[in-house]
Amino acid sequence: MNSYSAHVLIIEDEEAHAELTKRAIRKAGRATRIDVVGDGEQALEYLFNQGAYSDRTEYPPPSLILLDLKLPGIDGIEVLKRIKEDVRLKKIPVIMLTTSQREEDIAASYSHYANSYLTKPVGFKEFEDKVMQIDYYWMSLNESPKTTDK
Repeated sequence: MNSYSAHVLIIEDEEAHAELTKRAIRKAGRATRIDVVGDGEQALEYLFNQGAYSDRTEYPPPSLILLDLKLPGIDGIEVLKRIKEDVRLKKIPVIMLTTSQREEDIAASYSHYANSYLTKPVGFKEFEDKVMQIDYYWMSLNESPKTTDK
C-alpha cells in the first residue's frame, strides 16, 4: 500500500467498535483517510457509488476494508461476496474483523476470498494492539496492486 494513499473503509454496526478501530488506525498514523459505514446496505452503496455515495470523487474505492461479519440487513459475507465478484473492487484487501470464532464463519469468509479473518479481542488495549498490527502489515509491509487496474 505504500505506493498509493491508504484509505480505510470500516464496515461496522457497533459504534463503539468503529470508534476504537478509527482511533487505533489514527494512532498508527499511516491512513490518509478513514470512512465508516454502519451496515451492509450502506457498505454496498459506498463501494458501488450509489445513493448518498454516488460521487466517486468524494467516495473513491478504499485501499483496505475492515468488515464485520454480523451486520444488520445485508451481512458481512454477502458484502464480501459482492466485493470479490466485482472486477473494480476484487483486488481490495478485505479483513474480516469480528467477534465470531465459529468455524463456519471462518470457512465462509475464506470461501468468498477474504484476505484475512481476525477476531476482536475483548479488552480495549488488546483490540487497539490488534488494529495497529493490521494497520502496520496492510499499510506498511504488504504490496498491493492498484485497485483501478482491471
